Amino acid sequence: MPKRSQAFEAMPPAVLALLREFGENLAVARKRRLESRKAWAVRIGVSEPTLMRMERGDPSVAFGAYASALWLIGRSQAIPELAAPQHDQGALESAVRAAKARAVRKPASIEARLKNAFPGPAGKARGSS
Repeated sequence: MPKRSQAFEAMPPAVLALLREFGENLAVARKRRLESRKAWAVRIGVSEPTLMRMERGDPSVAFGAYASALWLIGRSQAIPELAAPQHDQGALESAVRAAKARAVRKPASIEARLKNAFPGPAGKARGSS
């Protein structure tokens, strides 16, 4: 029996639920097109048992098989959007934190504040003789 990947062991339940829903949606798409599992499996390039696993949302099925199924239903153009940088919330939050950290300035020393408050030669205030 092949080893089960640790990625499957650590997969969040929410992700598994989304994969199940995705598989169910693939099954609906196949049925709405009045296609048999055998015919669809051939068109996707997988075996019937693999197609059955896909329709259950099995995470061990290769992404390429899912991508072929998406192509078959005219949705493959959505694949790049799945990881589009502009939708990467974690990276966006990290960039905002980094920008905020850069924006924080150290308080100026007393000498610097006095120099800014009284610019001019020898630190004299304007208008004084």
